[in-house]
Amino acid sequence: MLSAHEFATLMLVRDSADHIADREELDTLLERQLVALERLDGGTVRPRVTQDGDSLLHALARLH
Repeated sequence: MLSAHEFATLMLVRDSADHIADREELDTLLERQLVALERLDGGTVRPRVTQDGDSLLHALARLH
């Protein structure tokens, strides 16, 4: 089960990955394969939500 901070970080990655600082919660999301690191042109690395992470976010949205 993810903590509230981990869920919030997952939503932040989905909505504004360029503005995510080096957050401790990213490690958990990476381990659970809900987020992956993507290398952009120029060598910049940023997190992106995986298919599993996206499915989890859609499931949460249906609960509301």
